[in-house]
Amino acid sequence: MKKIKIERRYKAILYIILSAFCFAFMNLFVRLSGDLPSMQKCFFRNFVAVFFALGVLMKNKSSLKWKKGNLKFLLLRSAVGTLGIVGNFYAIDHIALADASILNKMSPFFVIIFSLVLLKEKLTFLQGAAVFIAFIGTLFIVKPTFQNIEFIPSAVGLIGGMCAGFAYTMVRILGQRGENGSLIVFFFSGFSCITMLPFLIFDYHPMEWWQILMLLGAGLSATGGQFSITAAYCYAPAREISVYDYSQIIFATLLGFIFLGEIPDIYSVVGYIVISSMAILMFMYNNNKGIFKNRKNPEPAADLDKINEKND
Repeated sequence: MKKIKIERRYKAILYIILSAFCFAFMNLFVRLSGDLPSMQKCFFRNFVAVFFALGVLMKNKSSLKWKKGNLKFLLLRSAVGTLGIVGNFYAIDHIALADASILNKMSPFFVIIFSLVLLKEKLTFLQGAAVFIAFIGTLFIVKPTFQNIEFIPSAVGLIGGMCAGFAYTMVRILGQRGENGSLIVFFFSGFSCITMLPFLIFDYHPMEWWQILMLLGAGLSATGGQFSITAAYCYAPAREISVYDYSQIIFATLLGFIFLGEIPDIYSVVGYIVISSMAILMFMYNNNKGIFKNRKNPEPAADLDKINEKND
């Protein structure tokens, strides 16, 4: 039994690293698509995901109807999640690829804050300190000064990460309420496309064939990342594997250097180290807390893992 659990964890790690690789390529394709409005890029990114999510629902013969009382959470997840993508795409177009990626990866820390406010979950001193120090790390990347031409897109990227954190909190609530994960993806992708449609109609920028190709690549990469991360959380609970999602920063830095010639400055590197260190600290803290629960009360802790796997 222990061997099977270890194998499942290894599979989960491989899947979450694959998802980070896919999302890094998504960011690259978004940048390579050229000077197009973020709304237009967002539409094509989610347009591909709609059909993939619908295909999964049809394959599994799942209903397209949400559970009673979940509509408001689906709408909140979709509306704020769409804002998060737009903010991320805007940052990708205006600052270094790795900077945009790490600002978006502030979302897990915002999940802690929103879970405290919305779910009344307890915030330990260590969690609070990690959130505060991680925010200090973002200042090295954002470099808040009006003389810094990258301040506004960096701030927008950070707000995008905050929106993603709120959206993931809604996903967590929906998971606790037993909503189908594929339906959540389908609803979000469809909602995003519909809300972006007016911008696409009234501010459409004609695209060359290679721009369409890049946006399709972004959509396919995003879909691959979404399904990979879903598979990862089916094999292991979030607390055991979430830190590996930060491998996206390594991929983004390499892709930015190879394809765009980007080299992060020393302040950004310090920011990467600070934020990633806090993520690793939280990972170790959550795992140790889980081990302590297992020693104190093995059966309930095992049940909790099963619930987490199902919800994630």
